[in-house]
Amino acid sequence: MTEIRHRTIATNGIEMRIAEAGPADGPLVVLCHGFPESWYSWRHQLPALADAGYHAVAPDQRGYGGSTAPPEVNAYTQFHLVGDIVGLVQALGAASAVIAGHDWGAPVAWNAALWRPDVFRAVIGLSVPASDRSRVPPTVGMKAAFGDNFFYILYFQTPGVAEHELRKDVKRALRMLLFSASGDAQANFKRLPKTAGFLDQMQDPETLPPWLGEADLEYFTAEFLRTGFRGGLNWYRNLDRTWELAAPFQGKRIEQPALFITGDRDLTRGNPGYEERMRAMVPNLRGVVTFPGIGHWTQQENPQGTNEAMLSFLGSL
Repeated sequence: MTEIRHRTIATNGIEMRIAEAGPADGPLVVLCHGFPESWYSWRHQLPALADAGYHAVAPDQRGYGGSTAPPEVNAYTQFHLVGDIVGLVQALGAASAVIAGHDWGAPVAWNAALWRPDVFRAVIGLSVPASDRSRVPPTVGMKAAFGDNFFYILYFQTPGVAEHELRKDVKRALRMLLFSASGDAQANFKRLPKTAGFLDQMQDPETLPPWLGEADLEYFTAEFLRTGFRGGLNWYRNLDRTWELAAPFQGKRIEQPALFITGDRDLTRGNPGYEERMRAMVPNLRGVVTFPGIGHWTQQENPQGTNEAMLSFLGSL
């Protein structure tokens, strides 16, 4: 069985814990996780990429797991997060890398490709498609769209509120979220008043779905019991700040080869027009792979299909 190794790398003023597999001199593939996850979300991809000769590296990103979690809210813009990965690539001694990202890791991957094409030669997005900079700050658009109804990103904006709810019972919170956003749940996120809590929309399963074992849930739980949720939530609190800083890149396109992987039960893809908009921004998008019956946790729910899609794309570069 392929060994997954762990160490800590200094990058961009923080310490970043990484999980890695495969030859150190193999082509570098960096795997960026989402919320509320860690390197462990890529546990099925690290060995598969390594066996194919790639140097696969999955960091705990800023605010997560064994990596530094700065206390300042404004230390979590996309520019910080992309900078962390740029520094990681350099610290690993690589001239370039392919970057892949899921959930919140997808914007990191798309922005890394957009802002640093000299470092990232190709990009793979999972779950969250690439999109151009919006006309108004993101939370302004969200408030207009949801009005007096609950929306989780707006709920996350006030420091301490979501942290308090999620820390009451960390294992239960993670179990509910991981199940409810998966293809195994009957996704029905009904509209609630904005006084609702995050977990009020979630289901608590009697048994775990096949892709999420008890040991997997225990690993995630232990990490968040130790670190709390504030680091990951601070990513959401920098949406408008990133929007302001990204103004010089308005209208810029991602020119590198790209792949998008998603599930047909993933609610984060956006409306049916998302692919057309993404192709306008990513003209070298070589494929959109959609897994039937799969929800938000793409590479965990369908590891084999994800591995095959990623390896096929990587082999074409």
